[in-house]
Amino acid sequence: MNIVVIGSGYVGTTAAAIFSVSGHHVTAIDIDPAKVEILNKGKAPFFEEGLDNLLSHGIKSGSLVATDSYEEAVKNADIIFSCVGTPDNPDGSSNLTYIFAAAEEAAKYMKSDAIFVQKSTVPVGTGREVTARLPESVSYVSNPEFLRESTSVYDTIFFDRVVAGGDIEGANQAVLDLHKTVEEHSADIAKISGIEVDFDKLSQHTGEYVSTHLESAELIKVTSNAFLALKISFANSIAQLADVTNADIKEVMSVVGSDNRIGKAFFNAGRGYGGGCFPKDVSGLITSAASFGVDLPIMTAASSVNSGMPAYVVDRMKKRLTGDLKGTTVAVLGLAFKAGTSDARKSPAVNLANILAQEGAEVTAYDPQASEEAKPDLNEAVVVVNSIKAAVANAKVVLIATDWKEFKNIKSWINQAPQIELLVDSMNCVSPDDVTAINVPYMGIGKAV
Repeated sequence: MNIVVIGSGYVGTTAAAIFSVSGHHVTAIDIDPAKVEILNKGKAPFFEEGLDNLLSHGIKSGSLVATDSYEEAVKNADIIFSCVGTPDNPDGSSNLTYIFAAAEEAAKYMKSDAIFVQKSTVPVGTGREVTARLPESVSYVSNPEFLRESTSVYDTIFFDRVVAGGDIEGANQAVLDLHKTVEEHSADIAKISGIEVDFDKLSQHTGEYVSTHLESAELIKVTSNAFLALKISFANSIAQLADVTNADIKEVMSVVGSDNRIGKAFFNAGRGYGGGCFPKDVSGLITSAASFGVDLPIMTAASSVNSGMPAYVVDRMKKRLTGDLKGTTVAVLGLAFKAGTSDARKSPAVNLANILAQEGAEVTAYDPQASEEAKPDLNEAVVVVNSIKAAVANAKVVLIATDWKEFKNIKSWINQAPQIELLVDSMNCVSPDDVTAINVPYMGIGKAV
């Protein structure tokens, strides 16, 4: 099939790469010439394991090309995927400017039997507004993605479900059938990407293909993300109670999560969630519900707990020290919102570094992938360095703010800084055995001292 993917962010770039090695010809559209140039070199505009290998394969084989021309790309397309950004408005609602602009521009050139697919996460009801901007002969389908940044290739081949929602069952089925070709090529995708995969497990894997109403598909995605965010904030609320009762949050949530009705996923307490999905999807769901006259206090509370976690971590640090961080040298290890990605959007790690600088601490920060992306949002007093060694060289306090593997392996670097007086593990990612093995005071979140 001739596939067009509009937008070269995480969702669009991953989709373009995956479809291009699944037997289809793919054209990626981006209005930024610099991104087009990067893609045509077989590279992603960001770091994501395995993705460059897939892009390079698609470009070299001729099954993938990038352009900034809608006319050139769309006129022969069977299916057009919209994967453009939906940034926050100041009130927390989703800015749909790019969504509507992409649809209106593509509508000028689409053939009569084309299918326009929305992969971007949008508020429920958006599809009706987009449909009004498309030719009547074009079908519209909502096809939300459920990929995690840092594991998007893995999540694609080990998918739980593929959802297609729209008014025309034939269009829904066409989108589901397209994704079935991805499943058929899953072993090839794994080999080309180079990610570590258990191929026996892959050969036995099955996921669910689901056709729904349009509005149901739109609501499924934001509801999934909101519930996962809720679990994280719930764990962090209990962590604050654990801190004052000498309980251990890992022990608590491990046993709570062993209940099959609850599950252990997303119960890791720490400095909170961030990135381009959870914060935006939670605030977007709250404002979207309000526009329909529905109040979601449980999600408002989850958002409030999350936004307060970085300050909570710093307050606990102050109590463990002198109560005043002015002049204290602090190394912040990690700026990405999670390990495995260069994405620093709404990163609690960046927030932590900024709060420490505002408190008067002398902050150095290091991240193996996200330093450049984080710089625009960092306090100008934060000094970004290019190695763990440089970050911890003069630090009195080390704060692990992102759980990169090299940070968790504290025995590999902590002896380089014998002056350290406190190790703050805001991700609760350091193993108890490693904590026991070092002669440095340790502070986790919701963990007994």
